[in-house]
Amino acid sequence: MHIGSYEIHTIETGEFALDGGAMFGVVPKTLWSRRIPVDDKNRIDMRLRCLLLIGDGKNILIDCGMGTKWDEKMCDIYRLDYSRYTLDKALAAHNLTPDKITDVILTHLHFDHAGGSTYKEAGGKLVPTFPNATYYIGRENFDWAKAPTEKDRASYIKEDWEPLMAAGVLKIVEGKKEILPGIQMRLFYGHTQGIQLPLIDDGKTKLFFCGDVIPTSVHLGIPWVMAYDILPMTTMKEKKEILVQAAQENWILIFEHCPHVGAARIKATEKGFEISEQVDL
Repeated sequence: MHIGSYEIHTIETGEFALDGGAMFGVVPKTLWSRRIPVDDKNRIDMRLRCLLLIGDGKNILIDCGMGTKWDEKMCDIYRLDYSRYTLDKALAAHNLTPDKITDVILTHLHFDHAGGSTYKEAGGKLVPTFPNATYYIGRENFDWAKAPTEKDRASYIKEDWEPLMAAGVLKIVEGKKEILPGIQMRLFYGHTQGIQLPLIDDGKTKLFFCGDVIPTSVHLGIPWVMAYDILPMTTMKEKKEILVQAAQENWILIFEHCPHVGAARIKATEKGFEISEQVDL
């Protein structure tokens, strides 16, 4: 698909799992487990889906998955699985390698979105995964990541961004703005402070990367929000605003973590919002 000057693709960079109760908050397991697989440890299947934009002489990634610098214990906790999908294989499918990526837009610095930003060299040193890229992160989330609350401290890992700072490749973005041509950022505060999510709009087609505001297609229900969210009522308000506009204007929504649906258009019904059409990117 082309939007404006960009050729756009979703890419699968890995699979992992998180506790289903944490992913759906106050929604009972009897409801959410009908719609998404759950394992014997109460974890649900999830994807590490990123967005790749090619055009204007640039190869741009929106988020970059969890990366490979995890020890055995953490891989087991999160059931991190690269048997089917990896970043390298996903890029190779588009004739790219990590050194060809020019820009990486990080929605926020939680490890499942920014972990792939760095990797360990043979000697153990952490370095940028994309050596020729500029990385972008919003000021509010960057400041929050350095001093998070007790509730979300475990989600922020300094090894994901400190090597970027040391290499001089991390660019701090101030406020709501167009980071790159045709990529307008919107700011969100329910899941964590200052998430920046891109809306790509050429006047004919609009595509929105939902990130952790609507992590899977199962989260289209307004009250279906994560227990991880620091301000769940704010998440509900933010979701409703996005979904109303997306349904009215026929946006394409990208679900970063959904094991069922990568991209879709939605419609409003008497019972809420639901998928009207899946989109192949």
